[in-house]
Amino acid sequence: MPVTLKPIDQQVMVITGASSGIGLATAAAACLRGAKLVLAARSEEALRAAVDGIREAGGDAIYVVADVGDRAQVEKVAAAAIERYGHIDTWVNDAGGSIYGRLDQVSEEDSRRLFDTNFWGVVNGSLVALPHLRANGGALINVGSEVSDAVIPLQGMYSASKHAVKGFTDALRVEVEHVDKAPVSITLIQPTAVNTPFPQHAKNYMDKEPKLPTPMIDPHQVAMAILRAASRPVRAVKVGVMSKLNTTMHRVMPGLAEKLAATQLNRQQYEEPPRNPEGALHRAGGTAQVYGSGGATQ
Repeated sequence: MPVTLKPIDQQVMVITGASSGIGLATAAAACLRGAKLVLAARSEEALRAAVDGIREAGGDAIYVVADVGDRAQVEKVAAAAIERYGHIDTWVNDAGGSIYGRLDQVSEEDSRRLFDTNFWGVVNGSLVALPHLRANGGALINVGSEVSDAVIPLQGMYSASKHAVKGFTDALRVEVEHVDKAPVSITLIQPTAVNTPFPQHAKNYMDKEPKLPTPMIDPHQVAMAILRAASRPVRAVKVGVMSKLNTTMHRVMPGLAEKLAATQLNRQQYEEPPRNPEGALHRAGGTAQVYGSGGATQ
């Protein structure tokens, strides 16, 4: 039986990683469409600013401070949603971060922390959300990346975590949608590089300020893809032309794709010293900013 999803203006939507970037853009777009929102991230200051802005715009939202790598904290997000609104219609797993550095230079502690957020955060959010979505139908939306299929040097562990997100999401979809025939739509969103504070929030092992290679797309473009998936079932969405090109290249011509990926090495640095090498890997770093700050030489 096909899954039927509610219009956005009738939904209660949970968004993790909602303190900046794609998550914050999605919250703003969902607010304009009339959704009731539950925003989660580690930064209370940024979440409070986001919720205040939504309420000033006439929207209905609450926030929950939570580290998605901790299942108990994610359970509290769901509990707050049920207590306030009575149900959950869409759950968006967007929380994530990165590490800039060669794989043989990045510490095991940092790599494990990245997986706690990028992979286990998606697992925790998905498994906490599913009982609520199964009950009345709904959408589970996991934000992966073009590097769920492709790879990029200097962000090898990030690429690995996003490959893991894709594998988990695809397997979960088979079990929930095709085996159980549950009324849940499970979508993987795969954006190309997005103009968000992502590089500034990353742990940086390099001797220069990190950046994303151009071209970058607007985070609101990803937000629109997420909202479409929340209202119309879809298996996976590649957002941005480069996402489609890069994932296709890695599938049909992997050797050439790897050679081209190697050329991205120097395109991920500004010609200036690192501003904040520790980033937000081990601490809250939400800035209540949708867009990235760029570098002095941009």
